[in-house]
Amino acid sequence: MFVKTFGWSMVITVAALILAFIYGGPSAVILCAILGVLEISLSFDNAVVNARILEKMNAFWQKIFLTVGILIAVLGMRILFPLLIVGVTAKLNPIQAVDLALQKGDIHTPGTYAYLLHDAHPQIAAFGGIFLLMLFLDFMFEDRDIRWLTFLEKPLAWIGKLNGASLVVGLVGLVIAAQFAGDKQGQVLVSGILGMVTYFLVTGLGALFEVDDDEDGEVEPEEVAAKAEKISHPKGGVGKAVGRAAFLLFLYLEVIDASFSFDGVIGAFAITSDPIIIALGLGLIGAIFVRSLTVYLVRQGTLDEFVYLDHGAHWAIGALSVILLITIGTQINEVITGLIGVVFILAAFLSSIRRNKRLSGMEDLKEVHVSN
Repeated sequence: MFVKTFGWSMVITVAALILAFIYGGPSAVILCAILGVLEISLSFDNAVVNARILEKMNAFWQKIFLTVGILIAVLGMRILFPLLIVGVTAKLNPIQAVDLALQKGDIHTPGTYAYLLHDAHPQIAAFGGIFLLMLFLDFMFEDRDIRWLTFLEKPLAWIGKLNGASLVVGLVGLVIAAQFAGDKQGQVLVSGILGMVTYFLVTGLGALFEVDDDEDGEVEPEEVAAKAEKISHPKGGVGKAVGRAAFLLFLYLEVIDASFSFDGVIGAFAITSDPIIIALGLGLIGAIFVRSLTVYLVRQGTLDEFVYLDHGAHWAIGALSVILLITIGTQINEVITGLIGVVFILAAFLSSIRRNKRLSGMEDLKEVHVSN
């Protein structure tokens, strides 16, 4: 299963490193490898969240995510997105933006590609940070039977009983972050609000179409609740999302992936401003490995076996969202950003193993008691 799932990722990694060598020699290979590791370390939590959503989609839409989705992730977010930002910021047409990208320069040289993209970081961080913050808050504000960090998750679930709690917290966080944006305060506020609107729009339409796709007539509230319960537990022998519901889930996945990629794309320019190396490292190595990891988690049923991984991923998302908002006014090393996600996922994984052993021991004791 491991080789089958990650085989193509390994082949593409080797091909990307060969292309990097042809393009820029040994130094390009090293930079490409560093960027690939950076992207993978930043995206463990992304893979876990993707896997949980991907479980709800049928086989056709899973393939769409793993094919078309890869093109969007590599071509769209790692190549076209930076070009778009630079083009809009510097008022350049696409050809001029590409010419500028291929010129040498760094984030400290005014007028260069890397400088312009770095200059747009506050707006990018506001959009991505608020989108991820809303994702984190909606998860934590829900009352759940299983909790990982109970001393934190229990009071958060209590706060979530307040109508619009996530909206209030998100807006307060955005206003605080905007205070450190200097002369870009207005742009940061607009970008953050757009991130929030995008989140509510995609999740709201997804919930609407989950009902509309399967029900032609009037839908009773009990049926909606039952359907939501079934969709949230795809391992329980129920149908997967199809049609418009699956399409909205696909869009939701792509927006999440884009939000996760913001820090990687911006951080990459602290390592190199060469768009070719960035595309090879972040895209062909990092993004495709994350897709393979997502598939592996789905096919192995890992999230159902290690139940705290969901929690760990969302805590990592919460940390990443806060870091993105902080970077509006203060620079934070990308290593710290990557390690936080890895630490949360690893801690949740180890906690899940301990929980499984504890439950297994209790089952053994019950069997012994019954046999006696």
